[in-house]
Amino acid sequence: QVQLVESGGGSVQPGGSLTLSCAASGIRSSASRMAWYRQARGPQRELVVTINRGGDTTYADSVKGRFTISRDDAKNTVYLQMNNLKPEDTAVYYCNAFTGLKIYWGQGTQVTVSS
Repeated sequence: QVQLVESGGGSVQPGGSLTLSCAASGIRSSASRMAWYRQARGPQRELVVTINRGGDTTYADSVKGRFTISRDDAKNTVYLQMNNLKPEDTAVYYCNAFTGLKIYWGQGTQVTVSS
């Protein structure tokens, strides 16, 4: 059974930082394209960042220079370091894995940025 479990969300003031974690089981994160999405109000999920099997990353323009994705293969975990957070970053953040055959989602973790 595949599971993606996110953690690390919370409430911070503008300019603050948070680190999200996505612990994978049932798949190898190093063998998958991993990604973080976010969903603010409304049904559309926005792609934040991806990291492929080779470690190449792609960031949304809105988070470039502020967010960093990384992967710990030994822990089968992907991280999202978020710095200089802005109110518009407020959303539920979802971990996503694409193995080449199937797509999996975590349950999401809430990030709220407000003063």
